[in-house]
Amino acid sequence: MKFHWFHLMPYPDLPDDFAAKNRSVWVDVDYKLFNPERGNEIYHEYLDELEFADKMGFDGICVNEHHSNAYGMMPSPNIMAATLTRRTNNAAIVVMGNSIALYNPPIRVAEEFAMLDVLSGGRLVAGFPVGTSMDTNFAYGVPGAQLRDRYYEAHDMILQAWTNKGVSHFNGKYNQIRYMNPWPRPIQDPHPPIWIPGGGSIETWEWCADMGYLYSYLSYSGYKRAQTIMDGFWARMDSMGKERNPYHAGFAQTVCVAETDAEAKRLYAKHIDYFYNRCLHVYPGFADAPGYRTNRTVKAGIKSQLEMAAQRARGALDWDGLVREGYVIAGSPSTVAEKLNELADNLHVGHLMLLLQMGSMPREVATYNTQMFAERVAPLLRDKFSEYEDHWYPKALSKDKRAVPIVQEPARELSAVGGE
Repeated sequence: MKFHWFHLMPYPDLPDDFAAKNRSVWVDVDYKLFNPERGNEIYHEYLDELEFADKMGFDGICVNEHHSNAYGMMPSPNIMAATLTRRTNNAAIVVMGNSIALYNPPIRVAEEFAMLDVLSGGRLVAGFPVGTSMDTNFAYGVPGAQLRDRYYEAHDMILQAWTNKGVSHFNGKYNQIRYMNPWPRPIQDPHPPIWIPGGGSIETWEWCADMGYLYSYLSYSGYKRAQTIMDGFWARMDSMGKERNPYHAGFAQTVCVAETDAEAKRLYAKHIDYFYNRCLHVYPGFADAPGYRTNRTVKAGIKSQLEMAAQRARGALDWDGLVREGYVIAGSPSTVAEKLNELADNLHVGHLMLLLQMGSMPREVATYNTQMFAERVAPLLRDKFSEYEDHWYPKALSKDKRAVPIVQEPARELSAVGGE
């Protein structure tokens, strides 16, 4: 199995009465709640945590894109990913990802992802999410009925930019470019592996199966409620006669590890409560704009996973309920390993996106959770699915071929510099 450390970068200082006094954590959240000086501290703490995950041997470190919200402070995940290319050496840089329908023109994604792939020495994973309704329809104003059309066109432009050699042109419904010739091109040829984060839309998992992209189900309702979605993905794979390779799929899961189950509750409960009752305080009208969900998804009764998680959390699930229902896998290393093994078997997923920092969790608690998982849980599961080949992980340059940052000391005498 592969383990990826997934950061949402939430704002950790929302007041206790936030849900009572604010309609939503997304779209119209009160800007006065954000303290820029505190933000300076938070960003560096969060980057420290991601860099620590690289040192602890995680296979990937993950960032993503959201707008106008206190749930995740990354309107540009590429900025965060760029900083990580300089301070990490081993983990894949998993950008989960760029909301490609929002870029004008989308070739910008091809260019910036290529830069990240080159900077990292070929460690990039390129994520192409459709994006939440809050981000796409409300914060960025894309009509729900146009969103998927724009998404597929953006995808086609990016793939053409990466795979066509030399200058080409693109003449789409929403984007036209006469001279398309992006510099630089990615190290990974013809392009980095493509992962599609999804919230449950039927068309998304079918498209991933058709295109051969990794489907990553990002859900905060936990693995027990993910069964229907993942069964749908694997049914699509079966109908196409494709191998049930678990590395073709991923899943996001909140995990809290401590020496004992009781210690896990003591350490993490208040931070998990913060996440579910403040960071997921989403006004239902923002969670599902008209046209955002396709007709087939609506008919199937599949709702926005953020909306479902928020509704269930507001149904007064406490720590014990969240753990019991599978929203959170928590406890001793053996308890966590047992539950993750069950998750991997039932959902048949080889890539786990692990949420080891949640809500208001401070750096020392997040790094403890990270180290406990890396040293006490991951070794119990690492060999699972070893009979399969992972075709969806970056193929980086060997370390001896990668450039590394150096500490440049001032020259003692300028006359000693340069010259043939």
